[in-house]
Amino acid sequence: MKIGIIGGGAAGFFAAIQAKTNYPESTVIIIEKSKKLLAKVKISGGGRCNVTNAETSISELSKAYPRGGKQLKKLFQEFGNEHTLEWFTSRDVPLYAQEDQRVFPVSDNSQSIVDCLMSEVEKLGITIKMESTVKQLEKTVGGINVFFDDVNSLFFNKVIVASGGSPKKDGLRWLEKLGHEIKSPVPSLFTFNMPKEKVKSLMGVAVENATTKIQGEKLVGNGPLLITHWGMSGPAVLVLSSFGARLLADKNYQFNLQVNWTNEQNQDVVREEIQAIISEHGQKQLQNMRPYNLPSRLWVFLLEKAELPLTQKWDEIGKKGVHKLIEVLANDVYEVSGKTTFKEEFVTCGGVSLNSVNMKTMESKHLPGLYFAGEVLDIDAITGGYNFQAAWTTGFIAGKLNS
Repeated sequence: MKIGIIGGGAAGFFAAIQAKTNYPESTVIIIEKSKKLLAKVKISGGGRCNVTNAETSISELSKAYPRGGKQLKKLFQEFGNEHTLEWFTSRDVPLYAQEDQRVFPVSDNSQSIVDCLMSEVEKLGITIKMESTVKQLEKTVGGINVFFDDVNSLFFNKVIVASGGSPKKDGLRWLEKLGHEIKSPVPSLFTFNMPKEKVKSLMGVAVENATTKIQGEKLVGNGPLLITHWGMSGPAVLVLSSFGARLLADKNYQFNLQVNWTNEQNQDVVREEIQAIISEHGQKQLQNMRPYNLPSRLWVFLLEKAELPLTQKWDEIGKKGVHKLIEVLANDVYEVSGKTTFKEEFVTCGGVSLNSVNMKTMESKHLPGLYFAGEVLDIDAITGGYNFQAAWTTGFIAGKLNS
C-alpha cells in the first residue's frame, strides 16, 4: 500500500507515524510544500512547545474548542492528552505540567519534540518530499492521484491531508472542488489593538483575574489580562478572540471591550468592598489604598480616568465618587480597532467542514481513501496546548486508515 501524507507539520508527522506503525509493509511519503518541517512545533510556546494540556476531565478538555469540541470529546477517548503524555514519555521525552496545566518538555526546548518526531519517522523508514505543493487530487482506480502541476503526479492508495490552516478560502479550493464544504477561514487567537487608548502607556502591567466582554454581545472571557504597547492580550482576551472569531471578523475588528478589573460579577459586592475601605481607611488618600490588590500603575490610571484626585481622602469621595469607582472598576470600556496575531501562533477558525468528514475515522465523505488531520479541519482551540492535542488526536485516528 502507498500512503501519501500532505503536510509536514504536527498532524502530518503523527498521521504518517501511525499509518506506518499500523501498516508496516506500506510505503509512506510525507509531502511538504515549504523548506521547513514541523515549523509550528519549533516556534510554539515561545520555542518551548506547549505539547498538550494536563486537564484530566475529557469533558472539560473538549470545552477549550469553540469549533470541534463535541466531535473531539469522543475521539479523546481513543487518543487523548493522557495518551499524548505516554507517547512522548515512552520515547524518552519527559514532560511536565505547569500550574496553568500547560504541558512542556522537561528540556523546555521545542527541539526535543521535533527531534523525537523526526527520529520516529527515520526509524520507520518514512520518506519526506520537500518543496512540493499539491495542486489537486483526482480519484483513480484503486486510489488517488496527487498532482503537483498539470503533468507531475504521484499515485497513492490512501491520502491523508494535514496541510494546516489556510488564511484564505482560495488555499482550500482544491479540496472544495472534490465536494467538501469549506468554512471560510478567519483568524482566531489574536490580541486586541487599541490605537486611540491611553491605557497602552501601562504596557507590561498584568492583572491576575479580569473579566472581559464584547459590548452588546453575550461573549465573556476571564483570566489573566496583560496590557501591551498596542492594546490588550492574555487569556482573558484570547478566549474572546477564539470563541468570537467569526463575530469579530463580521465587526471588522471594530468594537468596544468592557473590562471588569475586579472579576466580581455582582456590582453590589464591589460597592461593599469600596464602602469597607471608606469605613476602615477613610483618612487615607485614594492613591494609597488599592482595592482588589490592583497594580499601582493601573490604579492611578483608573483614578485619573474616573476624574478623582489621587490625593483625595477616601471618606471625601461621596456617593458620586463611589459610583465613578464602581464604573471604572467593574465596567471599564475601551475602543478596539484591529488585531495582532498572538506571538507567531497563527490559528484559523474555518477549514474543511466537519460535516464533510466521517468524524469516527477522519475519512472524507466525498472521496473514499482520503482522510484529514489537524488544522485543515474546522477545529481550533484557545491557547494552552489544545491545538496540538487536536493535531495528535486527529493524526492518530486518520493514521488508522479505517474506512
